[in-house]
Amino acid sequence: MTGHYTRASNKGTVQVFLFIPFFIALLILNGCGSLPENIQINPSFSYQDTGDTFLGKIVRKQGSTNPDQSGFFLLGDGLDAFVARAVLVDAAERSVDIQYYLYHNDLVGGLLAVKLMEAADRGVRVRVLLDDIDTAGRDRNFAVLNSHPNIEIRLFNPFYRNRLRLPQFLTRFGKVTRRMHNKSFTVDNQATIVGGRNIGNEYFYADPDKNFGDLDVMAIGPVVKEVSGSFDLYWKSSLTYQVSSLYTKSLDKGSLDEARNFYKSFMQEQEHSPYMQALRNSTLANNLRNNKVSYAWGTAEALYDRPDKISGINDSPDLHLASQLGEYFNDTNAEIIILSAYFVPGMEGVHFLAKLREKGVEIKVLTNSLASTDVAAVHAGYAKYRRELLRAGIELYELKQSTADSENKMKISGSSGASLHTKSFVLDRKMLFIGSFNFDPRSYGQNTEIGLIFHSPQLAGMLGEYFDETILGKAYKLELVTTKEGNEVLKWLEQDGNRQIVHYREPEASLWRWLFARLASILPIEEQL
Repeated sequence: MTGHYTRASNKGTVQVFLFIPFFIALLILNGCGSLPENIQINPSFSYQDTGDTFLGKIVRKQGSTNPDQSGFFLLGDGLDAFVARAVLVDAAERSVDIQYYLYHNDLVGGLLAVKLMEAADRGVRVRVLLDDIDTAGRDRNFAVLNSHPNIEIRLFNPFYRNRLRLPQFLTRFGKVTRRMHNKSFTVDNQATIVGGRNIGNEYFYADPDKNFGDLDVMAIGPVVKEVSGSFDLYWKSSLTYQVSSLYTKSLDKGSLDEARNFYKSFMQEQEHSPYMQALRNSTLANNLRNNKVSYAWGTAEALYDRPDKISGINDSPDLHLASQLGEYFNDTNAEIIILSAYFVPGMEGVHFLAKLREKGVEIKVLTNSLASTDVAAVHAGYAKYRRELLRAGIELYELKQSTADSENKMKISGSSGASLHTKSFVLDRKMLFIGSFNFDPRSYGQNTEIGLIFHSPQLAGMLGEYFDETILGKAYKLELVTTKEGNEVLKWLEQDGNRQIVHYREPEASLWRWLFARLASILPIEEQL
């Protein structure tokens, strides 16, 4: 939340392995380190008796005609995604539980931090669980907020505090290289937001230089308690440390008041920002406050990895999200649409998809092109499987770096110069999965993930139709052709109005980016992609 801003790429750990010689020198200087004893002195659990809250009454009224079902509202627009979170916190009466891989100290992070402080000041219990990947230099600031009687911050799988961080990627390889990638935002155990967004400007269209096209879903109803159950598992995990055990220095008596004054000034400065204006006046903000949101209803399940996946204590596949999701894939009959920012199927994934294709399931994949991806090494991991996928009859689409989508509210591919960050699957246009899970080795076996899978022909059909109508304008379609000499050649088809343009090398990608991807493709790092 507040503090020194250290930006960590969603795949930042991958690039560490490209600089191994540099780390060898650091290892000599860094030596050994340790973590303090992990004593969790404040056990807590999600509140169950929240039906009498403002949100509880809304959910009861909304669900009266849809018993035992959950309601869903897609958040494809960055402003709407911010507004939904902020309005829910404003409405909170009992609790706010948030769990994120990244929480940047920037405009969006600051605005939401102010909202969390305001909620705590009016008596709401606020629990914040962050992965430790993006927290360097911020322990004191966390400790200040943690000193609030209604705020508790915990960090998952922390780095040693008495040693440099970067060398630990080698000295603690297999431990700190595995991260909690989960993303959830739950209020009063009545409403939750789950999806691909971390908390930071680039995920909410507030960064002029980098924007991630992403998709969240806001849910109400029974599935919310499943998300809360997942949060509690991580909150009490042996890998989760209280901030007070990691930062043991004493705080000045007025530290919390200084933080309040800082937030007050910050909010005054941002009073006329697009985000605060949207919070006051947007259609979604008003609909949320007045219980006029039109939800799609259906059965749902929260799929998530257990935190023990990180340590390998309980590594049973049936406890992994990937195994749970695979069962839904196997039950499809007609079509699967995969939207995955980082798509590295590996040979096992290629064979899995090929078998589905053999039984008649159409499979369409949208991922980043070399030009649009924010991590070229990941694209290198994906590129080596393109031919096998195309031979199996799987349709591949790669997002144009220059894609602009300023009109359509779905915005699965973001704005001008955007990179795809969505992690969503459409199954038979009847079911939708939205979450943090990428179709890549890190999501399968390294990191922990969460997502919602729900039955909604309305939303699944809408996303499928949107894909059909816009994909050729937003992405290159890949084809594998055989030359007269018998060689297989990749080509990228670009639709420009009524004109089709054919490319025979990675479109829009610079020579430097292409060379970097080629280098990354020969390194043995696929399991870390």
